[in-house]
Amino acid sequence: MAHTTQGGTDRRDRAARRALRREAPSTVALLAGEEDFAAMRRYASFAFDDHAAYLRQTEGLLRMLAAQGVHTSIALFDPAEYEEFCADSGIDPDTSVARTRYTADVAAAGPTVTYEGQPLDQLVQGLVGAAEQQATWEYATALLSRAGGCGCGDDPGHAAFRRAQAALRRLLEAAGPGRHHVVCSVPANGAPLVAVVHAEATEVVEGIEALIFSTVLACGIATNSPGGVVLRTTTPGAPDTVRGWALHQGWLRPLSEAEVFSAYCTDAETGEPVPPEHGVEYRPGIPLPDPEGPEGPDGS
Repeated sequence: MAHTTQGGTDRRDRAARRALRREAPSTVALLAGEEDFAAMRRYASFAFDDHAAYLRQTEGLLRMLAAQGVHTSIALFDPAEYEEFCADSGIDPDTSVARTRYTADVAAAGPTVTYEGQPLDQLVQGLVGAAEQQATWEYATALLSRAGGCGCGDDPGHAAFRRAQAALRRLLEAAGPGRHHVVCSVPANGAPLVAVVHAEATEVVEGIEALIFSTVLACGIATNSPGGVVLRTTTPGAPDTVRGWALHQGWLRPLSEAEVFSAYCTDAETGEPVPPEHGVEYRPGIPLPDPEGPEGPDGS
């Protein structure tokens, strides 16, 4: 009888631990690129010597965690950042404990993607995109801060950000029905800052995409840079349409149809012409009311 009671207790304990495991989220830091993987191979405690096998094992781990009902986030493992973290923390980088601490303390605080059964290549693509978004936002924020100067509520940086928010809102209001893909590009020290927003008609755009887009556009406004915005709209049963605007005196000036065609059909790096895309109509930009015009300074 005692043996039976002990067995029942063990089963209940195992069930309780499984239930607790489902309550504890996990973060997996992924070495997505060959170079990053190669950099970690200098540590004797790193148990992998083949990147493809490592990715297969990681995908197996993700599937196992998902089967257990565990919510799992995927982050990027940055070997250079890891080395710096270990040096600052005074811990030996050649241990699995150090890698675990880095994942918990640093990688998990950066851009992550939730595992929902998607293929690993799709996960990596999402992670890289999230990391690029984060880097763009941080750089644009730093540029905007320098352009602002005083850091007070009425400084040029804050004013430029409010104008950029108003410009995005009015652009989407003017865009009409369909699914919209909006790209803002602003030159910054030789390399353009690029931000993208995806939106449906009449949708209120919020979240990280809108924040990054508004910050990048605000950089162009605050620094009087020659940036621009391209809007591509997809509507069922009709050709995609492309419109464009150029930054001019702190606001978006609509481009003519010829200017839109020229901008969209020219290679940005070489300046060589690019064949127009089949099934796409190039249309002039729509005039957007300036928030400092007759409607008032608040962009309403």
